[in-house]
Amino acid sequence: MPVAENGTVSLHYELSGAANGEPLVLINSLGSNLRMWDKVLPQFEARFRVVRFDTRGHGASSVPPAPYTIEQLGGDVLFLMDRFGVERANICGISLGGLVGLWMGVCAPGRVRRLVLANTAARVGTRERWEERAAAVRTSGMAPLATATVERWFTPTYRGTHSAEMETFRAMISATNPEGYASCCEVLRDADLRGEIASIEAPCLVISGTHDAAIPPEEGRRLQAALRNSAYLELDASHLSAWEQSEKFAAAVFAFLSAQEKERAHG
Repeated sequence: MPVAENGTVSLHYELSGAANGEPLVLINSLGSNLRMWDKVLPQFEARFRVVRFDTRGHGASSVPPAPYTIEQLGGDVLFLMDRFGVERANICGISLGGLVGLWMGVCAPGRVRRLVLANTAARVGTRERWEERAAAVRTSGMAPLATATVERWFTPTYRGTHSAEMETFRAMISATNPEGYASCCEVLRDADLRGEIASIEAPCLVISGTHDAAIPPEEGRRLQAALRNSAYLELDASHLSAWEQSEKFAAAVFAFLSAQEKERAHG
């Protein structure tokens, strides 16, 4: 199991895909791990050099003591890019991962080629919501949260026809370290980039799920409107659009990231 040690945190990662392809960093959502990208990975690997990893406090990465900050989560991405000699990368994140992508667009613009911001916003939820979630997990663990999370992540129709996948995700969520999860809830509690994202110059693709109750599509449209160089796509999905609508998600991301090759060819 490959692990990158960065002083205070050990990050479990996987590096795959085209050896000479453009770098593409995938950043997972709260409560998941790098396996959440499995359904889009084959399409991405055909062209890109893909870096995916478990966010600190999740999966097989370590669980440093709280507090965590959005700056630390973004710094973890930059550390991995440095580890692999990647000066600039395409960044694709879902939910918490998308918020980290926004931070990189604001605070490390020279390291970002293009941003895919899926099922996310510049401000996610409220302080009270995240404080309640963190406290509940620290008190009762992850198991009580797992079923409710799966119900938020996928539409009823998809859940009803993919029961084995739902069990996989329940197990993934249940296995997440409660302290790591709670500490990332506190990142979401504190992070508010609404006043900063207008500075992002990188081209952005904002993807929403029509049925996403956690971060509704109006939040995605609001995010897209605030980004100076952006496009918007809405998929027939709930919160985990890269899984529920994997083919359409992958095709849209592939087309968006391929546009830079056309721009360079005509530049």
